Amino acid sequence: MPSFWQSMTMLTVIGEGLVDVVQRATGIQAHVGGSPLNVAVGLARLDHPVQFIGRYGRDAYGDSVAAHLRASSVMLPVPPDDLPTSVATALIDDDGAATYTFDLAWDLPGIADRLGFMLQGTTLLHTGSIATMLKPGATEVLAAVEHAHPSATISFDPNCRPSIITDVDYARRQAEKFVVLSDVVKASDEDLAWLYPGQDVLDSARQWLALGGEEGPAMVVVTRGAEGPWGVCRAGEVSVPAPKVDVADTVGAGDSFMAALLSGLVDRELDGAQNRQDLRDLPVEGLAELLEHAARAAAVTVSRPGANPPTRAELHGAEKEG
Repeated sequence: MPSFWQSMTMLTVIGEGLVDVVQRATGIQAHVGGSPLNVAVGLARLDHPVQFIGRYGRDAYGDSVAAHLRASSVMLPVPPDDLPTSVATALIDDDGAATYTFDLAWDLPGIADRLGFMLQGTTLLHTGSIATMLKPGATEVLAAVEHAHPSATISFDPNCRPSIITDVDYARRQAEKFVVLSDVVKASDEDLAWLYPGQDVLDSARQWLALGGEEGPAMVVVTRGAEGPWGVCRAGEVSVPAPKVDVADTVGAGDSFMAALLSGLVDRELDGAQNRQDLRDLPVEGLAELLEHAARAAAVTVSRPGANPPTRAELHGAEKEG
């Protein structure tokens, strides 16, 4: 009998899962996190069938990772392993901004032999952050993207961590490998400023759109905090304002934005390689609607502590209020 994830169309997220140990002046709390994991949860809460391909250990933190994913109905085709679960320590300043340090293990041994099995039915594959930069796992992630590209929409968020990947030249080359293979790319202004020092971040995004020529990305989106997101697609460029909210912290805001951006594409039936040309033909007005939708999801997330993306009902309510 075929497994559940083989018998249906679904979204796949591949990347790191970890535990965020959040240090504030008021105390310390532990939350399950990791940029790709957060995107998987965000997509599932927006009512999309999604599986998460990543690693976590047979320890208390690993149990928390698995429980958190299952609580949002994210499927887990990869079992825990014998390495410790990765940990990120986030120091929250008085303005709610997070600074991270990491204790990581990133490897997906043997995944190449199982890719065809695990990616069957996948119409969209998302990856990014540490998973695409840190070896040896980054090599396995790139192989997964190459495997999925002929049949699935590919999305990528570099979500750079300079405290982990300190070689900016390597990080730039690695990011560009994924950009060329991607249909949808999202980066923060801080990501692009680090990857391309001294260059206007929007010019860097425009250059990414041009990578790969006609076979390159359909859109590149830049998040800019309170300035609101900006995006460029084949039809042109657009920016939208960020919703006004009281900020609890910014943990997971970019991941909620990414999940809602992809959710909007799926809702418009633009996922899957067969729809690649329609995605490239997206008008500027369509891009603006996607950015507004994604910005509202990020606003919900920053209004409450931790990486806590909205459900579809919560997002719909926030959009009606906005």
